Amino acid sequence: MSNTPMAASPLTRAVLEIDEYVSGLGWDQPARLFALVDTARLRSQEPGLAAQLGLEDEQATTGLTPIEQEEIPAGKPLDEFLGTIAWPDPVVGCALTVERLMLPPSAEASVPEGLSDKKLSQWVAKHPDRQEVRMTVAVLRDGTRDSALRLREKDSPTEVLTGGALVPGLAEALSATFED
Repeated sequence: MSNTPMAASPLTRAVLEIDEYVSGLGWDQPARLFALVDTARLRSQEPGLAAQLGLEDEQATTGLTPIEQEEIPAGKPLDEFLGTIAWPDPVVGCALTVERLMLPPSAEASVPEGLSDKKLSQWVAKHPDRQEVRMTVAVLRDGTRDSALRLREKDSPTEVLTGGALVPGLAEALSATFED
């Protein structure tokens, strides 16, 4: 994508490209899953698909191309869905975007004890300090990971936070999709 800034690694560039793409769709979107493939390998082994994705004229010889997968089934818990995924060998990584409500660490002490997941979600949704966040998390087969976080109230490409350890639980769940 033309607006994606140059980043230190191909994985960070892929995460930011996915964040930019999903940002263009607006908020209140379902979770989206992406396969990550080696761009050079895609161009040489699947020239038709590379042309369809607009990659035939790209100058870069390294990089990752995100390919959006079928829609994640509604009503199925994300962790259960991820447990059903297996990737073919050409897929070198995967990424997921998901929107959630977050609370600042200062709110942890006020969480009522013994709430079910549903009641906890309702409590968070009503909390005055809640923040809507879109998380894009990506992992490679070798364990490398990166993430991008975008707050709804600061919805700007210059306000996207990136880092490999931002969403460790989701990164672990995505890494598990590559285990035999």
